[in-house]
Amino acid sequence: MYSKEIDLLINLLSSLQGIGPRSARRIALQLIAKKNTLMMPLGEMITDVAKLIEKCKICGNYDSKNPCSICTNEKRDENIICIVEEVSDLWALERGRLYQGVYHVLGGTLDAIRGISPEKLNIDYLFKKVREKKINEIILATSLTTAGQTTAHYIVSKFKGIDIKITRLARGLPAGGELDYLDEATLSQALYERISVNKEMDTKA
Repeated sequence: MYSKEIDLLINLLSSLQGIGPRSARRIALQLIAKKNTLMMPLGEMITDVAKLIEKCKICGNYDSKNPCSICTNEKRDENIICIVEEVSDLWALERGRLYQGVYHVLGGTLDAIRGISPEKLNIDYLFKKVREKKINEIILATSLTTAGQTTAHYIVSKFKGIDIKITRLARGLPAGGELDYLDEATLSQALYERISVNKEMDTKA
């Protein structure tokens, strides 16, 4: 039904998360119909981004410089680290300028079924950063999914016995919710009303 070039374009588009074959076909048609005003500029921009963007060696964010603009911003509080699962979660928090500390991107969540162990995430480097720098607080901003909660619990357990404040995002986050899909008001409430994990552990103990 399509030429091999169009078929390849549709297959590439449908490989993106959240885009199915039908949406991929519609996007492909829009691009082809606006070849000069949309497709060509988009292709050039994708090439430029592929050449220039890197993963930050400190936090895991994506930027055109390494370390990224967040990690090199002197106005940021380097004593507070917000732990997120993916870069999309970092961007969600940055959209509303809700947070002025630094970040640590895990690169996913623990999942025994899919074979994602602590060694496959950026967890060891987190422990190294906390040991080497004067970190006053760790904010757990993992999702309220089962995998997100398991990951947060694992991180807390590794810091047990270490004198550091550990908090998690407060109410306002729906069970099973992911940060990237939440509005700024909800994120703001959850961030500023964050709860001490240390106290919770002491109470349970």
